Amino acid sequence: MSALERLDSPLTPLRTDVWAASNAHSDVCYQLQVEAEPDSLCRVLNLFALQFLVPHRLNVEQQDDLLSVEIGISGLSWHRAELIAQKMRNLICVTEVQLSQPGKAW
Repeated sequence: MSALERLDSPLTPLRTDVWAASNAHSDVCYQLQVEAEPDSLCRVLNLFALQFLVPHRLNVEQQDDLLSVEIGISGLSWHRAELIAQKMRNLICVTEVQLSQPGKAW
């Protein structure tokens, strides 16, 4: 895809969740503990990029050998958010994943 073709397409195309198409879409927040390795953030963020999703909030803090990561993203069904969280848990560099909706307790 050329740069001109990218300008003609929407910035964040909505990808429908075929397994939960009738579910409401909402904002979700991920809280992760990730090993502080050079490629850890790339691995986590790639899970969103593969589905044409761009987080609207990202906060990272290093604490000893771990990174504390908070990711906010909108437009996901809860089912799809859970699938992404499960893929995060399967990454070797991720030690913990919590998923919640904004306004609710972590």
